[in-house]
This record gives sequence, structure tokens and C-alpha cells, in this order.
Amino acid sequence: MGLIAVTGATIVCTCGMSPGTLNATSATNVLTGGKPTATIKDCAAGANITPMGLCNSMANPAVASATAAAMGVLTPQPCTPVTVGTWTPVAPQITVCSTPCLMQGSTLQCAYAGTISITNTGQVTVRN
Repeated sequence: MGLIAVTGATIVCTCGMSPGTLNATSATNVLTGGKPTATIKDCAAGANITPMGLCNSMANPAVASATAAAMGVLTPQPCTPVTVGTWTPVAPQITVCSTPCLMQGSTLQCAYAGTISITNTGQVTVRN
């Protein structure tokens, strides 16, 4: 079992070119490691999901338009996540207020064909 994701967790998209950050807002009164705990409800683009650099998905209208203008040469454009549904948790039995928590490996779909996942939970472990 991995660590629970918190505000500041690192996220990546299969169509993005840089990592982004997760901002947990659904359970701010529940802290894990001193930070707000992330749940499957933390899926809103902008509020919870930050842009991930440039997007290279042709399903993104900005990328398709720029690529057409460049005579078919793929031309990545700034990422503007458009999330679909809620996160898919890896351990749905671990909950906060009856809502599944996020962990490394949890995924979220973007309408522009990308899959967003958590690569670093934002927690650090200290061993004695």
C-alpha cells in the first residue's frame, strides 16, 4: 500500500510535456502529513489540476489548429486540462468522509485523450 496523496502531489499527463501539481480542496479539514488529503473529488481543472506544460494531443483543438497551420507538423500548445469524471482510485477502500483517497497510480481522464496520473504523493517518509 502506498502513501495517500496530498496538496502538492506531482501529476503527469500522457499528452503533457511537464509535470503539474494537485491541489486538494475536497477534504481540507482532514490532514495527512500536515497537508490537505486528496480524494477522488479533487478533479476540477484549474482548481485541483494545474496545467502540465505543453499538450501534444491532436484531440486538443489548439494543437490541431496550430498543427494544421504548420502544414501538418505537430505543434504542441499550452496544456488546458479538461477533466472527465472523477479520479479512479487504486485503493477505493481507503476513505476520508466516505470518499476514496488518492494514491500514487490513481488516474483521471482528460477530454483531449490524455490520462492524468499521480507520480509523487506529495508526502515524504522519514526513516530512523
